[in-house]
Amino acid sequence: MEIFMYQYLKAGTVKPAGWLKEQLKIQAEGLSGHLHEMWPDVRDSAWIGGTCEGWERVPYWLDGFIPLAYLLEDEKMIAVAKKYMDAIMDRQKPDGWICPCSEEERKGYDVWAFFLIGKVLALYAEFSGDPRAEEALYKAMKCLYEFLKPGAVRLFDWGKARWFECMIPLQYLRDRYEEVWIDELAQLIEEEGTDYRTLKERWVRYSNRWTQETHIVNLMMMFKYEAVTKALLGKMDSYADEAEDLWQQLCRYNGTAVGTFTGDECLGGLGNNRGTELCSVAELMYTCEVLYALTGDPKWADRLERAAFNAFPATVSDDMWTHQYVQQVNQIACEKFNSKSFFGSNNDEAHMFGLEPHYGCCTANFNQAWPKLAMSIYLQRDNRVEAALILPSEGALEVNGVSVKITCATEYPFRFGASYMIEAEKPVNMTFAVRVPSWAKNVKAVVKNSSDVVCEVQCETADGSLADGRCVRIADGKAVIELQAESRMEVVISFEDAPHLVERPYELSVLEYGPFVFSLPIETEYVMHEYVKDGVERKFPYCDYELVPKSEWRYGFASKTFVVNECPGDDVPFSSKAPRLTVSASLKPVTWDYAEGYDSVAERVPVSREAVGEAVVKELIPYGCAKLRMTEMPE
Repeated sequence: MEIFMYQYLKAGTVKPAGWLKEQLKIQAEGLSGHLHEMWPDVRDSAWIGGTCEGWERVPYWLDGFIPLAYLLEDEKMIAVAKKYMDAIMDRQKPDGWICPCSEEERKGYDVWAFFLIGKVLALYAEFSGDPRAEEALYKAMKCLYEFLKPGAVRLFDWGKARWFECMIPLQYLRDRYEEVWIDELAQLIEEEGTDYRTLKERWVRYSNRWTQETHIVNLMMMFKYEAVTKALLGKMDSYADEAEDLWQQLCRYNGTAVGTFTGDECLGGLGNNRGTELCSVAELMYTCEVLYALTGDPKWADRLERAAFNAFPATVSDDMWTHQYVQQVNQIACEKFNSKSFFGSNNDEAHMFGLEPHYGCCTANFNQAWPKLAMSIYLQRDNRVEAALILPSEGALEVNGVSVKITCATEYPFRFGASYMIEAEKPVNMTFAVRVPSWAKNVKAVVKNSSDVVCEVQCETADGSLADGRCVRIADGKAVIELQAESRMEVVISFEDAPHLVERPYELSVLEYGPFVFSLPIETEYVMHEYVKDGVERKFPYCDYELVPKSEWRYGFASKTFVVNECPGDDVPFSSKAPRLTVSASLKPVTWDYAEGYDSVAERVPVSREAVGEAVVKELIPYGCAKLRMTEMPE
């Protein structure tokens, strides 16, 4: 496959619309938009001169808060971002050191936070245009180089495991400065960092032991190490897609039905009752976005959609005020365990919805998922523009010096298909491509000018000619249109799918339709807990909740005939109360026990696949909408 190294559109030139904008508004009105008001680790962080956590939490939060503020063009949020960034930059030391620790503490300071604040500085520089941010980033990375080169600072623990994340801010500098030390720093970091190619055998067998080498968040970041390093060093012509080999190994032994991997916190095998950490879902999304931009390989966009439309919304509440630390594919209750935690290295409340269940990293880090998804919709290379993600939006760019605006009207993923309106200030030759999901059937592309249809192409690998001899082709997961953009042209993409069962381990199956995995929802009672722990207050709306099941969950699929129902939904795109899409399925009750020693966790397989009652028709809903659910069930 040809490698396409794309560029993201300039920060601020992509504007979310439709359901995506509504989702971002919900996030801004929820925990993301208020952490600086009520969570000590952000409100009183050492990064801004306070006494609370001065390592990863403020950078994690800003990594999502900054793009969220600018995507929504929210002046109050932009002012908050500026306040935090100014405070961080004001505290940068003369030698460039930017993390909040004393000179004596530097040698023992894990520079993972250095990499993370570097990403934030690059992001803020792009959105705000503040020259101080670029200057601060330059000084910080040059300082890191001066410390790493003689060995005054070393990579260890998180910095060693996540070394490749530093390539992101270094790429920002490489695009602007032709200085040898940038490449030398990248090579130093790579040499000291973890070599994941040597670790594959550790992922085969579940081990109830905490290690950096099996930590789920590290591994979700890991897939991009080759691409970001080779891109920075100008070696993409030798890119070997090592990520795919690592991906297949993890899938084989730790994959889930929704395209993520078990990790609570470390790899947990194939059990559908194991946990998957929220941080890992957010980082997997970002990794897939970066890999698609650097390679143009459609599989990464497919994998991004699966995580974004299933795993991520499943583990945050409808109002985005609370979240889980870990989710389960078959999740029949989110109740605090009375004795020993079910999870590998997480505590007894990790699957509850709350402010910071188990640990606060996800409280800060989940904020990046939706904003960075919106930033990744459109990509460009020279005169080729690609809609990598079918999402309601508007993108403004230049092609050969001509201003072009692309507007996407779509309800995808809740409905299939999209209309792209392309408007250029004057005629310009360009290639416009739309990435088509790999599962899509009966793909059709229609190109219209301001008055008529000028070309129509249907089915994969088809070609059609425009009136001026240019072409439309559908192949390799993309609809590609060579056109002369006029004052107004429309590209309409449509495709279909049918609900179907897909085999899972242990002779279980899941129902899939389009990008969605569907689950049997379990009626839920929310039990609220308001309290103070370690000086951190939980009170409505950011209190903790136990989710108690109130309906039967022991079922299997009784038929392979399904009926799709398109519903109006409500104001929440992935609503647990009014999903926009459901599938009617015939189910039969089966005998299914709890996991041994627990009364709120389903065993990974039923006692028997024999039905113990008559068939009933149930409405299955998207996995991301179902907070309590059965997903993997027997046929």
